[in-house]
Amino acid sequence: MIANMPKLETRARLSRGTSSPAIYQMVARSISMREMQKDVLIDIGCGVGQLWHYLGGQFAKYIGVDGILYEDLPREIEFHCHDFDSGRVPLANGAGDVVVAVETVEHLENPRAFFRELRRLVRPGGWLIVTTPNQLSFLSILTLVFKQRFNAFQDVHYPAHLNALLEVDLRRMAAECGLEDVTIEYSRQGRIVFTPRHYPEFVAKMFPRLCSDNLLVVGRRPG
Repeated sequence: MIANMPKLETRARLSRGTSSPAIYQMVARSISMREMQKDVLIDIGCGVGQLWHYLGGQFAKYIGVDGILYEDLPREIEFHCHDFDSGRVPLANGAGDVVVAVETVEHLENPRAFFRELRRLVRPGGWLIVTTPNQLSFLSILTLVFKQRFNAFQDVHYPAHLNALLEVDLRRMAAECGLEDVTIEYSRQGRIVFTPRHYPEFVAKMFPRLCSDNLLVVGRRPG
């Protein structure tokens, strides 16, 4: 453990257990584009359960895993408490048809070990989806040039955000886990530099990498 690293609960509550609607919409859009078996969804880093409001009705069973239990977690979610930096999640091999980790991997000390654990949780033929900040957006690239750090990894984000992963890192980790049909997709919502406003939707669709604050990698475990 890093010296003087705040306790798990302190770090977890820095994110308030939630992300932006654009990220959940990105995940829902990715799932809707694919034929997936929808018996069990495992929401890794479920926080307050916001993703459930987008996907809960599509799955027969919804399992949430996080380092702390948030008071607002929907009762419909079967919850398991786990510190993702400590190793094996207390669920069986291949427990989920779809395993989703929304804005979680950047908080962890060992992203590769995390990917391997997510892959273990996906049943053969099932799907894995991981979202994280997009380091190659126009905003993030400019922040790196002028501040020597990516936009979502400035001092104010530490120690909640630990690892800034590029698209190539996500593709490599997916390949190392043997995933197939791997694709990078974008939130299509990004803040315009020097303003609080976001790019118009049609612009973000034309230039998704440059105009998206977040992205996801999606891949299928071979059957």
